[in-house]
Amino acid sequence: MELTARKQKILSAVIESYISDGEPVGSKSLISKAELSVSSATIRNELAELTELGFLIQPHTSAGRIPTRLGYRYYVDNVLRLKPVGQSGRDYITSVLSRVAESPESVLQAAASLMTELTGLIALATTPDSEDARIRKISFVQTGASSAMAVLIASNGIIKTKLFRCGFLITPEILEVFDKALNEAFAGIRISSVNQPFIQTAAAGFGELSFFMPSALLAIKDAAQLAKEIGVYHSGYNRLLHVGESDFVPARRIMEFLSNSHDLARMLENLPLKTAAVIGQENSRTELAECSVVSSRYLIDSNPSGVLAVVGPLRLDYGRVMSITEAVAETVGDIIGKLIEI
Repeated sequence: MELTARKQKILSAVIESYISDGEPVGSKSLISKAELSVSSATIRNELAELTELGFLIQPHTSAGRIPTRLGYRYYVDNVLRLKPVGQSGRDYITSVLSRVAESPESVLQAAASLMTELTGLIALATTPDSEDARIRKISFVQTGASSAMAVLIASNGIIKTKLFRCGFLITPEILEVFDKALNEAFAGIRISSVNQPFIQTAAAGFGELSFFMPSALLAIKDAAQLAKEIGVYHSGYNRLLHVGESDFVPARRIMEFLSNSHDLARMLENLPLKTAAVIGQENSRTELAECSVVSSRYLIDSNPSGVLAVVGPLRLDYGRVMSITEAVAETVGDIIGKLIEI
């Protein structure tokens, strides 16, 4: 639905005023805010029409108007113009994330914490896409006389470890044999293909050596399974502890959903590829029906990878939050991309 320029200005003024102070907006205050040289009666008529169209509601007969989900949606899609984060802001984002650039996981956890710091909202970040990830390297670290840890490094930078035990004493020489044999066999293999049948086939190719390697092979399989799973890092969950008493039940449902890593990862992976706001009941989860989710994907080698997102109320400074999320995602992509090249 296309609104007239005047209706767009009035809707925009109502939304921006309500975002700013949380108070219903009346016709008198709109005359200056909307910068329109029209009478209060004309604005009241326009407000009434916007209400009939479903963009605004009037909480009480004597109160002003507040935006609906449809009003926010129209505003974001047709009125809002994102202002990129300034250079000083980008420099700050880069400095914070560069200090922890040891692995994709450390960068993503820091990114979630940073987004909570900058927006005051719950923030989420997912690990890089593992669909096409391959095994880059396998190594072993001895942890005891008969135990060791398998370390799997994937092409998307994710590192997963798994402890295993053997029925014999482990020596550095034995681990060196394991290292050489497994890297020759597994390096470059797609992680998604490392399953039980694959391990059994690989073991057959090792000949007599396979009698000494079952525990190590199973550890590699388990590490690959972990590497395939989408990891979700979060920050700001404690924000839900400070909601009003009337909002306790919705907050509890939101917390329960956010604590379900499998469902949360699936929801995040289905968010739009570009920077976007999913508002209210547009969300695929009923727990988020009164929330807005702003998300942006970070790119690795110019391809969309993991997701950065914030979860907040419908009354949200969409322009600011979307710009911050996009800027952090761009920096995360640059940093993780460089880590993977190493």
